[in-house]
This record gives sequence, structure tokens and C-alpha cells, in this order.
Amino acid sequence: MAVRDECKLKFLELKAKRNYRFITFKIEEQEVVIDKLGKPDSTYEDFTGSLPADECRYAVFDFDFITDENCQKSKIFFIAWSPDISKVRSKMVYASSKDRFKRELDGIQFELQATDPSEMSFDIVKSRAF
Repeated sequence: MAVRDECKLKFLELKAKRNYRFITFKIEEQEVVIDKLGKPDSTYEDFTGSLPADECRYAVFDFDFITDENCQKSKIFFIAWSPDISKVRSKMVYASSKDRFKRELDGIQFELQATDPSEMSFDIVKSRAF
């Protein structure tokens, strides 16, 4: 499975320059490509709304929060989105390619795997970040 260079470059922009709040990726013709880019002011709801209900995706989300000590922090989540109603072959391709793709993105701090929106709710992300 190849990873288009643009995927790595946009991830670096998210991580270092904070040009994006989230990036979704899809597999097309045996290659991981960018699906959608979320503007810096996008919310978590914008992100979850951008994921298709019936197709698999990889995603990274830059989660900003304030600690109990009143410090601004940020954690980068990798999310493997594999809805129950997506095609079996698609789920297999995404599952088998996930670790290879994730290794290309240096700086991911947490990983979530979700088959429906309740498995990646805002509360779950928030609890993992703290």
C-alpha cells in the first residue's frame, strides 16, 4: 500500500503549523490519499460529520484542551473509522494497511478504532487526552 507524499506533508502542517484541525484519508487504487481537510476553527462535530456513514476512512484530529492546571495542550489522535455497514473487503483493506500508514505519520499520540459514532464520542476523546 503506497502513501501519497501529500498525506505526510499535510500531516506535518497539521502538527507543526496547525493549518488544519483534522485530515481524513481514504484508500484509492492501492494508495492512501487525502479525503478532506478541516479548517483550524473546525469543531469535533465538524470532524465526525465529515466521515461517511458507510465507508472506511483513516483520520487525524488535533484535539486542543485546557488542563486542570490551566495549561493549553494539544494531542493528535489517529482514528481508524470502519463502520459496520461498510463493505467487508474495504474493512479488510483498511485494517491490514493501518499500521503501515500510521508509521508514516510521526507524532500521533493516541489511537481510536471506531465502528460507529458512539465509539469516538467527544467524551471518549477527552478522557483519553487527560
